[in-house]
Amino acid sequence: MDYTLNIQGRLLNLAAPRVMGILNATPDSFYDQSRSQTEEQVMRRARQIVDEGGDIIDIGACSTRPDSTPATQAEETERLRMALGVVRRELPDAVVSVDTFRPNVARMAVEEYGADIINDVGGGEDDMLRTVAQLGVPYVLMASEPTLRDTLLFLADRVQRLRELGQKDIILDPGFGFGKTVEQNFELLSQLERLLVMELPVLVGVSRKSMIYKTLGCTPAEALNGTTALHAVSLMKGASILRVHDVKEAAECIALTERMKTIDRKI
Repeated sequence: MDYTLNIQGRLLNLAAPRVMGILNATPDSFYDQSRSQTEEQVMRRARQIVDEGGDIIDIGACSTRPDSTPATQAEETERLRMALGVVRRELPDAVVSVDTFRPNVARMAVEEYGADIINDVGGGEDDMLRTVAQLGVPYVLMASEPTLRDTLLFLADRVQRLRELGQKDIILDPGFGFGKTVEQNFELLSQLERLLVMELPVLVGVSRKSMIYKTLGCTPAEALNGTTALHAVSLMKGASILRVHDVKEAAECIALTERMKTIDRKI
């Protein structure tokens, strides 16, 4: 999709898909190898994301894994301030996304640390929509509805609300792993290209999730191969952003699928 995001006055072109690398400033994310709790760990992970070809660093400080107890707003804020401070100091030009469902946390991240994107897993509540529109940063809108029909209806409603508020850059996330069974996740993935009717970029976050490891009978730590397989499917169906734990492998997957698309256009 020929779409650009306005990142603090710089344009991030999504004509070729981009990699969003996950940086979890939490002690309890479902994939334990993704956790970065100290300044040294945050710095190492942020540099790894960039060095391996990541275009966006997505920092989260409140786990949304199944059956978890969410961090309090104070805990999330404290963790984010530490992580954002490190990333902004060490990689001042990096494109930084903040993964939060709390409007006040989103505002803090943008106003105090210049966060470039808000990645909302909270379902587009009115307070968050108003906050993001006021902040004027690109916004990832996630759906937790179980079917494609319901997902499209939900996204269309929230996009209309955002447009009325003056929001410009919107990224759609169908919410794999949120409010869906394994079968519903695969049904949605099989029809992912139908989200393109909204003419907005689509973010896919399937990295090491239960739809993969439950299907394969493995653990999240063993789910890289399955993740890469579903990334290839997502890219062929039009995904513009892959949100991933394993940046190098995702970047390679993008390079190969883009090569395939180039050949297809020549034939």
